[in-house]
Amino acid sequence: MATKGYIEDKDMEAVNVIENSEKPLISSKNKSSRVDINILKSKLEKQQSKEFKKNFMIFSLCIFLLGAIGLYLSL
Repeated sequence: MATKGYIEDKDMEAVNVIENSEKPLISSKNKSSRVDINILKSKLEKQQSKEFKKNFMIFSLCIFLLGAIGLYLSL
């Protein structure tokens, strides 16, 4: 019985290979519709805005820490 299951699995693998080889290389599912450039620009601007805010906060923190250390060392 164990060999029968093994043979069936091997046959299924052969069927899958045949099915995959019959498929066209370019599928109609892969074709996408047109993309609106304004939507892409708005997404990019949002991402850049978030990055700028994060970088500005890090830069401000560094400047504040340098000022605090300078003030501490001057006293």
